[in-house]
Amino acid sequence: MLDADLKTQLQAYLEKVVHPIELLASLDNSEKSQELKALLEDIAPLSDKITLRLDGNDARRPSFAINRTGTDVGVSFAGIPMGHEFTSLVLALLQVGGHPSKATQEVIEQVRNLEGEFRFETFMSLSCHSCPDTVQALNLMSVLNPNIKHVAVDGALFQDEVNERQVMAVPTVFLNGEFFDTGRMAIEQIAARLDTNAGERAAGRLNKKAPFDVLVVGGGPAGASAAIYAARKGIRTGVAAERFGGQVLDTMAIENFISAPYTEGPQLAASLEQHVHEYDVDVMNLQRAEKLIPATTEGGLHQVVLANGATLKAKALILSTGARWRNMNVPGEQEYRNKGVTYCPHCDGPLFKGKRVAVIGGGNSGVEAAIDLAGIVGHVTLIEFDGKLRADEVLQRKLRSLPNVDVIVSAQTTEVQGDGQKVIGLAYTDRTSGESRHVALEGVFVQIGLLPNTDWLKGTVQLSPRGEIEVDARGETSVPGVFAAGDVTTVPYKQIVIAMGEGSKASLSAFDYLIRLPVEETEKESAVA
Repeated sequence: MLDADLKTQLQAYLEKVVHPIELLASLDNSEKSQELKALLEDIAPLSDKITLRLDGNDARRPSFAINRTGTDVGVSFAGIPMGHEFTSLVLALLQVGGHPSKATQEVIEQVRNLEGEFRFETFMSLSCHSCPDTVQALNLMSVLNPNIKHVAVDGALFQDEVNERQVMAVPTVFLNGEFFDTGRMAIEQIAARLDTNAGERAAGRLNKKAPFDVLVVGGGPAGASAAIYAARKGIRTGVAAERFGGQVLDTMAIENFISAPYTEGPQLAASLEQHVHEYDVDVMNLQRAEKLIPATTEGGLHQVVLANGATLKAKALILSTGARWRNMNVPGEQEYRNKGVTYCPHCDGPLFKGKRVAVIGGGNSGVEAAIDLAGIVGHVTLIEFDGKLRADEVLQRKLRSLPNVDVIVSAQTTEVQGDGQKVIGLAYTDRTSGESRHVALEGVFVQIGLLPNTDWLKGTVQLSPRGEIEVDARGETSVPGVFAAGDVTTVPYKQIVIAMGEGSKASLSAFDYLIRLPVEETEKESAVA
């Protein structure tokens, strides 16, 4: 199951195991059970602290538990955790075996102090690059607190259960048998949901922070670059990010990043965060900005009000809040979101195996999604508003070669149709004839571009008609001392490498702004704060 190189690497990791652990497999006569058995038989001999049993009685088969011998500490996998989940398997082996995690001590204590019984089930896909974060967070929580149990379920392998529980997006998490949430979740987010006083405590800590010289709002490529360049100047730097990594976390393949022929979003996001932490930067993750209060005087303090009620202050701001998937804004879209309407073909495609789906959008993203999905689902209908596809010709040629794809152009989607629980079809208007038409299907993948995250800035900085922050050549906005960078701005070509350059430029501009301020003004405002 594992090749020699992978075994060697895994054996080196398993040297970090402190406590004896037991692998307990529940198998049947299926081919997948034999694959899991082979995987576990490859792993067990790599450490003298690992034993393997094949007499488990879990109802889900194939599945296995990783238990700390003689204790109730453990995690479970229903399926074969390869692909993106292989890292989750390795971390589970280490953490159940007593190797410490990289979570902060504050979060560790918060999880350990949670009271109650929490039985989590995460439905994931091996091709989902968002799922491992959620799986790993819940696995760690189950290691830290004996009242928390977690099983990660491969939705593609347990299709009947997926259909019965109407799982149409991954990761989808159930708590004590009831729907909990869907989408990528960090351990801090989950712990905060379970700990009702967490938000109030976090706000109290943030309110006590001294004003920053530069506060970066947003933790994507632009924000990370801005933070690094600011910190290198030796000034007090902070980053407030709703989720560090931003859109990069939702990006599967990155093939045009200079110096790296190929990488994947989560890997790049982790590298960005690691690089930022090499400097004296106060990273405040999972913090959503809700309001900007600009300084009233030159050199005064700008204020950013967060969703939890805390307020952060800074002499200069760099806004890099990025963008989000654009919605179709048609009836049924929000009602059936994650019930057939989805925005990530890599994550959710395996849940629609053999089914009929539509892809909305004829640009590169839409055509790439249709090509990928064609190898998984039964049939793909690509719907484009324009009279022709806008994707690169090489992608269009590939699309036209696929036998299970239909392309409809000059079509305006008017409604996502459902039966109250899931998507059953889609309505569109033929823009040439004006006729209304219907497509029967089970899934709708929306790929029609991005919207800047600027709703919280309306009435403060100047925005373009598209809602982007207007910036000059230096990255400065209409408000002195407030700069912006990345996909949230009017700078053309929304690319990672461009966002990084713009973040660096905005940071250098912010530093230039700070050193030109009258000394007496900055000291006066700081004293008032």
